[in-house]
Amino acid sequence: MNARLTAGLIITALLVTGCGGGGGTQTAATTPKVGLITKTETNPFFVKMKEGAQKSAQANGMELMTAAGQFDGDNAAQITAIENMVAAGVKGILITANDTKAIVPAIKKARDAGVLVIALDTPTEPQDATDALFATDNFKAGELIGQYAKAAMAGKPAKIATLDLAPGITVGQLRHDGFLKGFGVPAGDPSIVCSQDTRGDQAKGQTAMENCLQKAPDINVVYTINEPAALGAYTALKAKGREKEVLIVSVDGGCTGVKAVQSGQIAATSQQYPLKMAEDGVKAVAEFGKTGKKVSGYTDTGVTLITDKSVTGVEAKDTAFGLANCWG
Repeated sequence: MNARLTAGLIITALLVTGCGGGGGTQTAATTPKVGLITKTETNPFFVKMKEGAQKSAQANGMELMTAAGQFDGDNAAQITAIENMVAAGVKGILITANDTKAIVPAIKKARDAGVLVIALDTPTEPQDATDALFATDNFKAGELIGQYAKAAMAGKPAKIATLDLAPGITVGQLRHDGFLKGFGVPAGDPSIVCSQDTRGDQAKGQTAMENCLQKAPDINVVYTINEPAALGAYTALKAKGREKEVLIVSVDGGCTGVKAVQSGQIAATSQQYPLKMAEDGVKAVAEFGKTGKKVSGYTDTGVTLITDKSVTGVEAKDTAFGLANCWG
């Protein structure tokens, strides 16, 4: 893991003043700017990311500009956002790329103009197309739920359905590959009886699960790219009376998802921390603006397995922890 302007873009400039409210001495002309570009504006993950960026911008005396596409995959809007932010004089841009390859030329232009560009959550292709990456280790997130599912099956033969994101998006591929490694099966293994793309959407997740059940009615393990897709899968399974027979595991750790773990709809999820990604990203841009020092490489913002049905050999926290640290 959705008018905006006709071109599919919303840009909101938020002026962050000092501690004294309206009496601050900084003005829009002198306050350094930082940009945040998310995949969409309504997804709770990106709402929390924006919250973190706003909080960090205020703490670091910066003005925050934000932008989002109309839908997950809207690359054109993100290109326009980058161009607009560079023109506005931002010191840095934080971005969760909708198309991890197609966005690279626009990022290069921004970096050539002296703008620090940090990827949040989703690495570009290649990863070093940005100055730095602040993100969950998505491979590890997938690996954790794969390990959990393997242990929970306790040797029972698996019939696996993978409800994935979409082709060409690194975060989806990393989670998928991590799950397979954690479960201990290679790509193409006969135990993987169905794979469908969902774009992380609940309705598409339900349709994908319905399609998989038509193909392989005896599915007993479902991996999903995120919790909306997991809840869609659960709805499809419940319609067939199989919701108690199938193990569903997922990734994200949003509040709705953690509650679904608590209620038993999802067995386990890997929780990530979008607010921390954005807070740390803005802080890095502020440091760059003050000293010229550029952050580089990959910063792991953490992942935690959340479940109320722990298994031997896989470290996890319960849903009380998950609810205390969730988003959305």
